[in-house]
Amino acid sequence: MNGIEGKTALVTGGSRGIGAAVALRLAADGADVAFTYERDAERAAEVAGKIEATGRRSLAVQADSGDPDAVTEAVDQAAATFGRLDILVNNAAVFLVGPIEDLGTDVLERTLAVNVRGPYVASRAAARHMTDGGRIISVGSNMARRTVFPGFTLYALSKTALVGMTKGLARELGPRGITANVVNPGPTDTDANPAGGPNAEMISGFTALGRYAAPDEIAATVAHLAGDGGRYITGAVIDVDGGFAV
Repeated sequence: MNGIEGKTALVTGGSRGIGAAVALRLAADGADVAFTYERDAERAAEVAGKIEATGRRSLAVQADSGDPDAVTEAVDQAAATFGRLDILVNNAAVFLVGPIEDLGTDVLERTLAVNVRGPYVASRAAARHMTDGGRIISVGSNMARRTVFPGFTLYALSKTALVGMTKGLARELGPRGITANVVNPGPTDTDANPAGGPNAEMISGFTALGRYAAPDEIAATVAHLAGDGGRYITGAVIDVDGGFAV
């Protein structure tokens, strides 16, 4: 028993990569899982089918995480469909990088809208539904700990903002029995950053373990925080990065 059985969860950006791995892990551990996706309805349906194959309920909600109204509606819809909301995983993000002098205001605004405002709005909406035992888990980035490449200033800024938000949530929601934590993945084998990509060997070399993570290795830590093992962990920043930050 891991304490997730019978719980309900919402994972933003849950149709691919780390988000899909988290959604499937939470379902395998016994939660009903809603998730948002932006465009790929076919891929979302595939993830929903896998969730339902575990015997749990699923809900796929199309929502742009840069739209605060859409984010709030997705949270409310998940809570209404499942009758409660116990776990929120803020995973949706955009990865827009380049020299700071070349990134226009439109790129700045899109990054902050999705990577910072989106998690804030989702957390605000979720807090209205959560009771004792609620969990808010945000997926950050190893780049918030150690920025080894040029061109990551904006992305690192957006992911570092999650740390301050999480510490504030932990203090504010702690008296209600709700925890808030950040998980910082290191290089992870996804469509956007494949372990067999052209720069993978160099990127792997920045880690102590010398390899990429599988998405389910990140999901395992999220599941731990969402379950009984996370009852007394709040305001924490947990690196699941293969030693990238050491």
